[in-house]
Amino acid sequence: MDSLTGTAFTTAQTAFQTAGAAIALLDAEGTVVGWTQAAQQLVGYSAAEVVGRPGAVLLAASEDRAKAPTVVEESSARGRWSGFVNVLHRDGRRLDVRLCVSSLSGQDGRARWVVSAIDKVTFPSWGADGSLVRSIPAALNLQSHVPIGVVIRDTQLRCTWANDTQGLKDGIPLHKRLGCTLTEAVPGPEAETIEALMQQVLESGVPAIHTEYRAFLPIHGHGKRTLAASLFRLDDAHGRALGVCAVSMDVTDSRRARERLAILGEASKNIGTTLDVMRTGQELADLAVPLLADFVSVDLAESVPLDGEPLVRLGPQGGDIPAFRRAGLASIRREVPESLSARGEPVLVSPVSPFNDVLRSGKSHFQPMLDTSPGTWVDGQHPARVREIRDNRMHSLMVVPIQARGAVLGVATFVRADNDMPFEEDDLLLAEELVSWAALALDNGRRYARERAAALALQRHLLPHRATGGSAADVAWRYLPADDHHSVGGDWFDVIPLSGARVALVVGDVVGHGINAAATMGQLRTAVRTLADMDVRPDELLAHLDELVLRLADEEADPRGQAIAATGATCLYAVYDPVTRQCTVARAGHPPPAIVDPHGGVTYPELPTGAPLGIGTVPFESVTLELPENSVIALYTDGLIEDRDHDIDVGMDRLATALAHSGLPLEDLCSSAIDTLPTRAPSDDVTLLLARTRQLGPSQAASWQLSADPAVVSHARALSTRQLDQWGLQHLADATELIVSELVTNALLHGSGPIGLRLIRHSMLTCEVSDTSDSYPRLRHPCTTDENGRGLLLVSKLSRRWGTRCTQDGKLIWAEQQLAPSS
Repeated sequence: MDSLTGTAFTTAQTAFQTAGAAIALLDAEGTVVGWTQAAQQLVGYSAAEVVGRPGAVLLAASEDRAKAPTVVEESSARGRWSGFVNVLHRDGRRLDVRLCVSSLSGQDGRARWVVSAIDKVTFPSWGADGSLVRSIPAALNLQSHVPIGVVIRDTQLRCTWANDTQGLKDGIPLHKRLGCTLTEAVPGPEAETIEALMQQVLESGVPAIHTEYRAFLPIHGHGKRTLAASLFRLDDAHGRALGVCAVSMDVTDSRRARERLAILGEASKNIGTTLDVMRTGQELADLAVPLLADFVSVDLAESVPLDGEPLVRLGPQGGDIPAFRRAGLASIRREVPESLSARGEPVLVSPVSPFNDVLRSGKSHFQPMLDTSPGTWVDGQHPARVREIRDNRMHSLMVVPIQARGAVLGVATFVRADNDMPFEEDDLLLAEELVSWAALALDNGRRYARERAAALALQRHLLPHRATGGSAADVAWRYLPADDHHSVGGDWFDVIPLSGARVALVVGDVVGHGINAAATMGQLRTAVRTLADMDVRPDELLAHLDELVLRLADEEADPRGQAIAATGATCLYAVYDPVTRQCTVARAGHPPPAIVDPHGGVTYPELPTGAPLGIGTVPFESVTLELPENSVIALYTDGLIEDRDHDIDVGMDRLATALAHSGLPLEDLCSSAIDTLPTRAPSDDVTLLLARTRQLGPSQAASWQLSADPAVVSHARALSTRQLDQWGLQHLADATELIVSELVTNALLHGSGPIGLRLIRHSMLTCEVSDTSDSYPRLRHPCTTDENGRGLLLVSKLSRRWGTRCTQDGKLIWAEQQLAPSS
C-alpha cells in the first residue's frame, strides 16, 4: 500500500469507527428482519417502516434493484459482496452509498445476510495532488478486500448467526460459537469485558465503535491476533431489541505498526542520551525489555574503547575466546540469571556460535524456534552457557549486529523465555531498527572517546612534567580534565626559570574543547616560553601573545574571511624575583591570583583585568607586588571557581577558605583546594598552580653602583673577586673577572650614567650589569682583521648562557656560570 492509498484507507476506517455504519439484517429472501439506529440515521426510515419489507425497495434506481439477485448470487458463492449503489432517502434524496453484504451461518441452517451501508460523501480523502477531495472509491474498494467478521447475538447474547471470517479472526470455531454466549465459548476476563459491553449496547442502543481486543485463540500458529469490534443493536419492526451485531476487523498489523512507532519514539528519546558507550548499551537493553524480549544483552567489540584490559590480551578459557565486552544487560527476572557476564566483563564466545558469524558477516541471526537438542550449535557451547540456555527455557533468539559507517561495533542479543510466543519477522525488523538507532549513538561515543583520548594525551604531553621554581619558589600543581560529556579543554600552566634566579608563573585557558583547543594551547605555551626567554615585561608578553592569537584566527578563516571556529584565550603571567621579593603580574581576561601571606590571610589583589587574547584593541598593564617570604601565589583557571549553580564569588570564597591553611605542604594544599569542587567530574578543565616564595638574602646577592669612569673596570673586577672569595667560588674568579670586565666596558662604551653590578649565587652564579642606555648589544663573529667586537663572543664562551632584558631605566646584560667546576 503506497502512502496515498494508506492515508485514504486510514481516513475511511476512522470515519467508519467514529460515525458507525448502517447495519441491517436480511433473511434468505432478502427481507429486512433487523434494523439499527445508524441505519435509521442514514436513510431516515425507522425500524417499523423497514422491517418486514424487501431490502431492495430501498434502492433508488431500477438498475440498482436489478443488482439484488446478482448480489445474492455472488454473496452465496463468495460469502460476501461489496459495491456502490444509490439508496433512496425517506425525504426523496438519493444517497450514494457503499454496501457490504456478508452471509451468515446459523444453527437452524437458514441463511442470513448482514448488510452495512456507508454514505460515500461522508468520507474525506486526499487527492493525488495533495488536495482534499470528497470521494474515496479507491479506499473503499481497498476495504472490500479486508474480510469483515460478523456475529449476530440475541437478547441473551447467545450467538445465533456468524460468518466464517469471524472464526478465522478470533479462533473460535463456528460449532463452538453458535448457541453460546461469549463467556461460555471462551471463559476469561477479556470475554467478560466484551460481553458486558454488548449488554450495555443492547440496553442503551448506543453503538460501541472500535473496541480493540486480543483474539481468544491462536490462529494458524501465528499467535493471537488483535481485533477491533464495533457493536450495534438490531431492532425489530416495533423498535424492540432483537440482539446485537458485532462487526470485527483484524487490526494486528496496524496495531503492531503503532506499537513499533511508539517504541521507536521511545528509542529516539531514551537511547543515546550521552556519549558514554556503556550507558548507551544499557539504554538499548532497558528499552527492549519487556517490550520486545525477556532478556537482552549488548556486547561491544574491541573497536569500541571501554575501560579495562584490551580483549586481545585476554587468553582463551576452555576453548572460548573473549570477543566482546558486555555494555548492556536487562531481563524480566531479578538478578539476571540468564547472563554469565556482568556489565563491563569480557564475553567468551565459542568459535562455532552465531555471535561470531554475525560479527563477521554483519547480518542478523534469526532463530524463532531455538533448537537446543544435541548436535546443534547450542550443544557446542561452553557447558555453563548450555545450562544457561536450557535452565532458563530460552526458546526464541535474535542476534543483531551493531554496525555504523561500515564497521560492526558488536552484537545485541534478544531472547524470549517466559513469553511463549516466538519472535516473528516483524520483531526482527523492530530489533534492527532499535539497534540501528543505538549504533549511531555508540559510534558517536566511540569517535568521541577516541578524540577525547587523543586530546587528553596531547594535553598531558604539552603540559610540564617536572616543573621547578628553582631558587625562587617551591611549586605544586593539579590538572583535572573535564568530564566525559564536555571533552578536554585548553587549560595550561607553566613554570619558567628566568635569569637572575627569577621565575615566571603562567596559567592560561583556550576557548573551546577537544583536540583543537589542546593544539592551540600547545602553540600558546611554546610562544610564552619563547617570549619569556627574551625577558620581555609581562604586559609586553601578553601583547605579543594577543597578536599571535589574532594571526591564528586569520589562518583558520575560510576564503571568504569568516572564522570557522572561535579562537581566543585568557592568560595570567607573573614574574617573581627572590632577591627583591617583588612579583610583577599582568593578566588578559583571566581570574586574578590568590595571594596567601605566611599567616594564612588570603587576598585577591586588584589588577587591571585586560581583554582576553584575540581582541587586539586593549593594551595590557602590569602591577608589581612585594611579597613576604613564604607567601603562596595561587594561579588557577575558571574551572576551579565556576559552576552552573553558583556565582563566581562563591567559588572564589571557597578557594580562599581552602588556601587559608598556609602551614600545609604545597601538595596537601593543592589537594585541599581541589577537594572543594562541587563535583568530582567537572564540566570544564581545572588547573591550579601554587608557588611558595623564597628570598635570596645578602648572603646570596651582592650589588654595587659604579660611576661611568673607565677606571671603574678594574675596580669592578676587584669587587667581584672579593665576593667570590667570600662565597668560596675562587675557581670561578678568572672567568668572572673577564665577564665583568667585558660587560662593564660595554656599558661604558654604549651607555651613559651610573652602572649597576650585581652577583647572585643560587643554583648558578649570575653576573648582571645594568646601565641607562636602551642600546642592546648584538653578538657577532668578527673577522681576523677586526680590532673590536670580540667582547660578547668571549662572554658567550665563558658562560653557560647570557642575555639582555629591559629595565625601568635602561637595559641589563646578564651571564650565568655553573657553580661546580666543569670537568
